[in-house]
Amino acid sequence: MEVFIEKTGERKQISFNGTAKKLLESIGVNYEEVIITRNSEIITLDEEVKESDSIRVLSVVSGG
Repeated sequence: MEVFIEKTGERKQISFNGTAKKLLESIGVNYEEVIITRNSEIITLDEEVKESDSIRVLSVVSGG
């Protein structure tokens, strides 16, 4: 699967099947600081991702 990490601008090709949360853990990203999209749709941490998916890890911005 292709994984794009917005914060670093990094693109990775990895082999993974499992939940979005496990994917983030495997690539060292804190799941509390990001939103994940699968094939351009926002998904929750417990949703399954698979080899054929395109994943984007988007940073959540907060402040006032």
